[in-house]
Amino acid sequence: MHGRRYYLTTLGAWRRHAARCSETHFVVIRLLANESDSDDDGAQILALIDADEGAHLALESDADFETLPHPLARTPVSKRVADALAPFGVVRGDDTFTVAEKLSRVNPLLRHRVF
Repeated sequence: MHGRRYYLTTLGAWRRHAARCSETHFVVIRLLANESDSDDDGAQILALIDADEGAHLALESDADFETLPHPLARTPVSKRVADALAPFGVVRGDDTFTVAEKLSRVNPLLRHRVF
């Protein structure tokens, strides 16, 4: 069974799992300070990943991925996520649905949708 989840991660971490993902949409947040400018693997991203259950379990077990709460749970995202996404207008207390709406201004494919 396939599902979609939002994750805060890096481009390099996502690339390690990309073969297991059916579809991914993301926004680059910033290049992390400890990475070389010539290598974008250190770029922090918010990703919406469509994959099967096994792939999501692997992502959730990877320390380089922070899973955001389900968008309809209305649970606030972590302080770390809110701080990372502050340049996009995300504030503490925003839930994943609100985060997705704010980031959809940059990438419309990040909007939460059910079909």
